[in-house]
Amino acid sequence: MMKPERTRRATGRLPDLSVEIGGLRLSDPVMLASGVAGHGEELGEITVLEHVGAIVTKTITPAERIGNRPPRLLETPAGLMNSIGLANVGCRAFLEEVLPRLKRLRTRIVVSVGGFSVRDYREVLSRVDAAGGADAFEVNVSCPNVEDGTQFGSSASLAGAVVKSLRPLTDLPLIIKLTPDVTDIGAIAEACVSEGADGLTVANTYKALALDVDTRRPMLGSITGGMSGPAIRPLSMAKVWEVASRVKAPVIACGGIRTARDALEYIIVGATAVQVGTACFGDFRTPELIVDGIADYLKKCSLGSLKELRGTMVLPKGQTRRRPASRSST
Repeated sequence: MMKPERTRRATGRLPDLSVEIGGLRLSDPVMLASGVAGHGEELGEITVLEHVGAIVTKTITPAERIGNRPPRLLETPAGLMNSIGLANVGCRAFLEEVLPRLKRLRTRIVVSVGGFSVRDYREVLSRVDAAGGADAFEVNVSCPNVEDGTQFGSSASLAGAVVKSLRPLTDLPLIIKLTPDVTDIGAIAEACVSEGADGLTVANTYKALALDVDTRRPMLGSITGGMSGPAIRPLSMAKVWEVASRVKAPVIACGGIRTARDALEYIIVGATAVQVGTACFGDFRTPELIVDGIADYLKKCSLGSLKELRGTMVLPKGQTRRRPASRSST
């Protein structure tokens, strides 16, 4: 399969699209969200990876997981529901078979770490860190598709405890992927940063349910799943703004991004980088097109770098960008 030609960018001097997360420099702010890249071996044949800031791997757990019972994917008018259930090859196979292939890809590699106990997280992270090849870790404390998958991400104290336990195990950037299904995501973000998190991905999918009225049965095998796609973008935008208003650590926005304008909205409310997921299943050129669109927008606005745009949302007259009031987290 031939690689697609690089999309033509605007002529002239290009703006600086680079971003930094915990000391890790990315060439541009667009990342492939966890699960999109599969195991990486075919990805370089269908998209130009040197123009993607980073890819996030499928979430890796200590042992292999088959995942949830089918059906596990459902397309809806508003987006995609999934109930994959953290299906993955397990840490051993990842290190022996997958990571060597990922190392050859021409982009940054962020390894997603999962588990059902602090011990699980520690095992995966320490083994991957020792093997080398990862550029950063994304700690998934927010999967809505498995039992107790959001237990650590739904409590500020538990999320902070996970970060505190993992921080001494690696010098690589630690990015915590938060769940949106909480009362006060800002408090959880603060707890993670206070214990050493270098960045926060905001956010995972939203728990959702679809029903077949003729059979009166759920349309996913596990009853509920995670909702992604266009419908969740305004919801996640509010979460990103809340977190960016509460912490100084970089925020990676995730949720419903299909175009450069979608990504720009997140950056303007305070995101440092963005992750693209569902849209890639329709067109794997999406990340490249988003990068080009961001560059064109900065040029049009006579901005030399992405930093000049970040967090520049213009608030209604008389209102200020204040820290949102704290509420009790669930």
